[in-house]
Amino acid sequence: MPRPDSHPTEYAERVLDIVERIPSGMVMSYGDIAELLGEGGPRQVGTVMAAWGGGVPWWRVIRADGTPAPGLEVRARSHYAAEGTPLRPSGRVDMPAARWEGPDPAEAV
Repeated sequence: MPRPDSHPTEYAERVLDIVERIPSGMVMSYGDIAELLGEGGPRQVGTVMAAWGGGVPWWRVIRADGTPAPGLEVRARSHYAAEGTPLRPSGRVDMPAARWEGPDPAEAV
């Protein structure tokens, strides 16, 4: 885990840039972001989010099963309600309905 006073790496900056682009009411999984970047994996994206994700719409990055990060469920659900994020009756995000596929291919990642 990075030190709290450290600066984001180039990889972390790229992760955070993608998170900032996720439209309101949409989500991506940690693995989706890693795949889009072509680097790292879900755990690396999670590490970035844990260290530096507080300044971006962190609630839009969730587990592949539609659940937010542990401990952040209540706060995330209030954001989902405000943004109209599609949810399943179980309270999980409806991934097929809410998944953002990423920026237009013409945009640089």
